[in-house]
Amino acid sequence: MPHPPRARGRQVNLFQALALLLSFVLVAGVGGVLGAGLLLPAVTVANGVTDMTVTAFDDLPTELEPTKLPEKSVILAADGTLLATFFDEDRVVVPQSEISIHLQNAVIAVEDKRFRQHAGVDPTGMLRAAVQGQVGSGDSQQGASTLTQQYVKNVLIQAAQKLPTRAEQQAAMTAATVAEGPEGYARKLREAKLAITLEKQMTKDEILEKYLNIAQFGIKVYGAEAAAQYYFSKPAKDLTYLEAATIAGITQSPSLWDPSRDPVKSQERRDVVLFTMHEQGYITDEEYEAGLATPVADTLHLKPLRIGCVAASDAVPGAGYFCDYVTKVIVNDPAFGAERKDRESLLYQGGLTITTTLDPARQAIADAEVKAAVPVDDSSQLGHALVSVEPGTGKIVAMAQNRIYAPVAANAGEEPVNYNTDFAYGASGGFNPGSTYKPFTLLTWLSKGHSLYESVNGAERQLNLNQFRACGGKWSNNEPWKPNNSEGSGSMMTVLDATRNSVNLAYLSMAMELDMCDIADTASSIGVHIAKPRTADQGSNERLLAGTNGPGLNPSNVLGTDEVAPLTMAAAFATFASGGTYCTPIAITSVLDTDGNPLPVPDAQCHQAIPANLANTMNFALSGVWNGTASTVDAPPFPSAGKTGTTSENEQTWFVGYTPRLSTAVWLGDPKQSKRQVKNMYVGPTWVRRAYGATVSAPTWRRFMVQALASGDNPGFAAPDDKLVFGERVGVPSVVGRSEGDARAILEQRGFRVSVDPTQIPSGQAAGTVAEQSPSGTATKGSTITLRISNGQGGGQPQQPGPGPGGGGDGGPGNGRGNP
Repeated sequence: MPHPPRARGRQVNLFQALALLLSFVLVAGVGGVLGAGLLLPAVTVANGVTDMTVTAFDDLPTELEPTKLPEKSVILAADGTLLATFFDEDRVVVPQSEISIHLQNAVIAVEDKRFRQHAGVDPTGMLRAAVQGQVGSGDSQQGASTLTQQYVKNVLIQAAQKLPTRAEQQAAMTAATVAEGPEGYARKLREAKLAITLEKQMTKDEILEKYLNIAQFGIKVYGAEAAAQYYFSKPAKDLTYLEAATIAGITQSPSLWDPSRDPVKSQERRDVVLFTMHEQGYITDEEYEAGLATPVADTLHLKPLRIGCVAASDAVPGAGYFCDYVTKVIVNDPAFGAERKDRESLLYQGGLTITTTLDPARQAIADAEVKAAVPVDDSSQLGHALVSVEPGTGKIVAMAQNRIYAPVAANAGEEPVNYNTDFAYGASGGFNPGSTYKPFTLLTWLSKGHSLYESVNGAERQLNLNQFRACGGKWSNNEPWKPNNSEGSGSMMTVLDATRNSVNLAYLSMAMELDMCDIADTASSIGVHIAKPRTADQGSNERLLAGTNGPGLNPSNVLGTDEVAPLTMAAAFATFASGGTYCTPIAITSVLDTDGNPLPVPDAQCHQAIPANLANTMNFALSGVWNGTASTVDAPPFPSAGKTGTTSENEQTWFVGYTPRLSTAVWLGDPKQSKRQVKNMYVGPTWVRRAYGATVSAPTWRRFMVQALASGDNPGFAAPDDKLVFGERVGVPSVVGRSEGDARAILEQRGFRVSVDPTQIPSGQAAGTVAEQSPSGTATKGSTITLRISNGQGGGQPQQPGPGPGGGGDGGPGNGRGNP
């Protein structure tokens, strides 16, 4: 935008200023801008007693610096389906060769019939406008403004909109559009000088092309191409003379003459354009008469503008939430600009073509299945969400929930919040993942050298917080804790059984053998983080879920008590599916600017986060879910693995499952009342006494996955690591006949854990000594040996105690006896 000139020169009245302006126009037409500038004095204009200074003529700029025209951006699905369009001004810039000659002729005829003859300003038209008092008004019908001057005015308006502050924008906009009084004459002087300069630099066709791309042809419709598409559903190059006359008539008053708003008024204006086209020889008598006889309404083929993400769900069922996620990626990610306002401007004005990862077919399946399970208008009012990502790439292929996307919820069933994403990308605070968080403890367990066939104590019992370790030290809180088993039961069990049956106490027993901070860091290494960061006064659980220390760390987090987004869980489980490769979820594969040049996009940053043998063993362990907590659901007809999740009072229920091709998380709960129990109610068509992960979420997962993977091969998982499954088999020293303390010391020195049955049994051993141990012979290193103590009331000869830690003893290495 030109720099504002300094005010100087002598004062003249309005009549004198008008005379000077006309003199300038006449001289400029003969001698050019330089001659006009030399012949005219510097003036300021004063109207009566008002001392209002207008720019001195010889300080007026001669250089026009056009800014890049705002163009609409489009978001496409992976197959090119148009999801949504974003714009401040609906515009597609095209060359003159792509604009119908009829529209070029119509615009010249009605706006500036001497366009091909004048030098940027039209002395004849300006003189007539001056006589009628229209110089400052810019009334093109009176001939006061040429097409070149109108283009200059539009460029100055565009430049004003890009100024950094609101005050600067308003001042510049006023200067570019003021119509009355001294300021109006000042504006015309500036436009005239710039227009004449422009005519020396560009050809008439170049000026006409730029005008047809910048001019407004409707409420938010800018440029010939957008107008042709909106009003007639065709490219600008294919417009007929009659369609061209309609469009050409709009620009004088876009709100008044818009045919989509008032076809009758638009027809009156179109007929004026037809008259001028006929008068100037652009159309024949026959065309003119036929045009007048054709109602505008009969020619329209309106293509409603697909504005924003509301339109995405019309293109692909339920895609509005994914579209909204894409827009938030763009405005949040520095890859698209240093400042948020720059990123927003890029989306709404940059003319971007944004190709996304969304698979329309899978999205349609996801939308149908979540709404089949829990309809939008369901009496339960529960939320149900599904998100699916591609292992090894991080591509989000489907994102659905049982709501209708709307930026503002104005009607029943509408919801702006995206249940699948973090707070920054959809305003959801996430949900407690329940037992779907347990695999991160299992992964830590295996990474520390433990195995699936080690035995752990799954019995319900009172614990104490100081039994857990955090960041190398024992828990400082000496508080009792009595957790329950919501699914699964029993005492000693293998970790494999504890996993498929989702036994809380067994997993807490595993956690006691580990470090809570290690579990947190393991989860963090495959992308797990809280959905909404804590404020300082809320405390912080970020160590568990984001790898940073905080006072909110608690052993209960092992059972999934923090809030996580479904997308986070789908991406984390995809790490197992891909053989250990973690990819940050991505929604965008490419962005092209208006010239077709690629822009940087957020990278999935795929990397080997965990060793392949760990991932393969996780797949083996989690594939048992169909024989465990999800046994009520038919296993899909292809290799798969997963984990159910249920919070303590059945408030949130999940299923996160995967194959080598897709990882999908499904959630059910009340998004507005996180503590509301889901029990004794109808959920969709199903009566639910108490909701578990296998009640609604797992069946939805299965229906989606079976259809989503119906085409193509579905390979199985790689074989697990035998050592991580079975562990290292070592001899178990016999401790029968020893005191409980000696027995415990011997076994722990050999690397076993010890559990003592609280009920003493009749035995020939002395009271208080070990009567039985299980297992004996050989066992997996690190497993638990259960001891039963004698009450001294049995018959028979007491067994002699085995040797101490250094001896082989009964059942020592190499004898081959004992339980597996």
